[in-house]
Amino acid sequence: MTSEVEEEKKEEVVEESKLKPSDYSCEIILEKTTLDKARGRKFPSDAYIIKYSVEGKDHIDLTRSGKQSNIFDMYYDAYGKDCIKDIGWGRGTIHPGMWGYKNPEKKKRRKG
Repeated sequence: MTSEVEEEKKEEVVEESKLKPSDYSCEIILEKTTLDKARGRKFPSDAYIIKYSVEGKDHIDLTRSGKQSNIFDMYYDAYGKDCIKDIGWGRGTIHPGMWGYKNPEKKKRRKG
């Protein structure tokens, strides 16, 4: 019975240690993707392409934030010193205010 309690505590600690992008005012659009997908034009124009390495493996993310320093802080805190290789602009063309916007459905009018 004590082992079950210990396992639950370990799971809680693991969940708490994960960093949330919302804590840094960031939004990760694509995580651990390819460079071709990250350079797509269907993304917002304020997105950044982040190249970083974790345990010797290189990864690429597409992340957006109001400040580039918030993105740096998030990756630095998550993966440690010397993980970030490059932070550059993405090639998205969608206005940031229109990103994720869906047109409202038109109501059907009654004939009569």
